[in-house]
Amino acid sequence: MKSTETYLNFQYERVRGSRKALFGFCGTLSHQHLLLEHSTFGRGGSVRNLLVHIANTYEFWIIRNGLQRDITFTGYGACETLDQIGALFARVDLAVNDFISKYAFSVLDPVSIEISGAKRSIPALELFTHVITHEFHHKGQIVSLCRQMGYTPVDTDIIR
Repeated sequence: MKSTETYLNFQYERVRGSRKALFGFCGTLSHQHLLLEHSTFGRGGSVRNLLVHIANTYEFWIIRNGLQRDITFTGYGACETLDQIGALFARVDLAVNDFISKYAFSVLDPVSIEISGAKRSIPALELFTHVITHEFHHKGQIVSLCRQMGYTPVDTDIIR
């Protein structure tokens, strides 16, 4: 029987593969389209802002809450290029690896978190699941936004 750590790493590698496909596609966008804000999409409504928002969610849930590390959240303006966004996700990936290592044998044990001043306990697996599903939600928005700008995006599903 394989360890929980093996399963979590396997799952996260699928997420990273999907993200790699999206980043490859985003490399075809003009710099202007990467930064162009659209009022119909939340979180600043640009591809860049949505990508940074995804990373911010990992920073909040995985780094701040799960690993209980102090962190300064990355602002949209800190990433003007896809390479800078890639570097941000490289830091996120290292933190996720630390998170998986820390909770691999206690994935269902409660983790103390704080949301808007209220303290709660949730399983580590719930934090992990939340950030992954959150990422896919916003990847869908990015793909939709790119279609509106006239691009034909790639498939970013885990199975593609």
